[in-house]
Amino acid sequence: MVTDLTKGNPEKTLWKFTLPMIISVMFQQLYSTVDSIVAGQFAGVNALAAVGASYPVTMIFIAIANGSNIGCSVVISQLFGGKRITHMKTAVNTSIISSFVLSLILTTVGLSSSKTLLKAMGTPDNIMADSVTYLNIYAAGMAFLFIYNISTAVFTALGDSKTPLYFLIFSSLTNIVLDLIFAGPMEMGVAGVAWATFIAQGVSGILAFIALLRKIHNIKSEKPQIFSGKMLLRITKVAVPSILQQSFVSVGNVFIQGLINSFGAAVVAGFAAAMKLNTFTITTLVTLSNGISSYTAQNIGAHNTDRVKKGFGSGLKIALLVALPFFIAFFFFPKYMMMIFVSHDNTDVITAGVQFLKIVSPFYFLATVKIIVDGILRGSGAMLSFMVSTFTDLILRVIFAFILTPHIGQLGIWWSWPIGWIVASLASLTLYLSGVWKKAKV
Repeated sequence: MVTDLTKGNPEKTLWKFTLPMIISVMFQQLYSTVDSIVAGQFAGVNALAAVGASYPVTMIFIAIANGSNIGCSVVISQLFGGKRITHMKTAVNTSIISSFVLSLILTTVGLSSSKTLLKAMGTPDNIMADSVTYLNIYAAGMAFLFIYNISTAVFTALGDSKTPLYFLIFSSLTNIVLDLIFAGPMEMGVAGVAWATFIAQGVSGILAFIALLRKIHNIKSEKPQIFSGKMLLRITKVAVPSILQQSFVSVGNVFIQGLINSFGAAVVAGFAAAMKLNTFTITTLVTLSNGISSYTAQNIGAHNTDRVKKGFGSGLKIALLVALPFFIAFFFFPKYMMMIFVSHDNTDVITAGVQFLKIVSPFYFLATVKIIVDGILRGSGAMLSFMVSTFTDLILRVIFAFILTPHIGQLGIWWSWPIGWIVASLASLTLYLSGVWKKAKV
């Protein structure tokens, strides 16, 4: 189904559009989280630490895929909102070709440099082999990650948030079953967890791509270009800042992971588990932000800025409601959340994770302001303002982690998250109120 986001009650439209996206990303994060749960419960703390040590590097790959996704989605949404269907199809073709080429480049980089990257982060020797194994298998499936992301980008740009959900539910359940089989009876350990993700991601990507080709074929228009350098440039103007935003966050996490690795395998494992939970929350909210971007882009394309203002209030309300259950679970029941990953006798692991969750989770509500404004800035094409907001968060997080850690240990790393969010949220709100998003050229 193709949905015109320029019509109807903004709040109802956003709920209807973003709810499948939120459920979709929850399933996506679920099978990522299950990797860590299965590794910790079936293969031990070192296996959990190995998956966690690989996580910052895999997040760089995911950041590039998601940034490309966002760039394609915003441009396609603007063209669809402006009823320029032939140009929209050209943008789709260009996005598919360029994303596939980029995925091949990243696969080569990942397979050739995994051990070097892990060594640079100071990954402990006792988990190095498993970390390299996990990272290499993950990198080999890069094309599937990009295929799924570009398909999702186009579906979302056209106002269809349900179709990707169906594929992802199937993929998530497949991943969970394979995790349990490979790491359980087959005793494949970390490699089994990685192969389960590879297979599930591949199935999801191929099915979504087939459905995408059918959907685009059914939209009537004049014959589009197979590839357009001009369209690629337009996509790049949105995609590159989005890639830089998410990549800088991931690169920042690589530096922070280096600090965490210095505290030993128990803290690495505790942080890995807690970060899975935190990432589950933030990724869910960022997905809502991506929905706001599509909503904004369609309405900017239709020259309807008043509707974007209404979308800000409605989006913020939805984000606060989404953040609430995560806060309750992580702040009031953090020990039980950590025991999903490891048994109760791993006290050092649980303590590290509990500390992180109790410090970070109260600030989810403040982070929603930044996340929703990011969606509006990105959807309007105000990429310079978007980058200012995002890099403020990242730079402060890394700086304060290094400043505070010598004085208060690992707590300094945990507190760097709220500090970054506080300043970045204030900067984002200031940019939104300035109306800079209204002046962006689309």
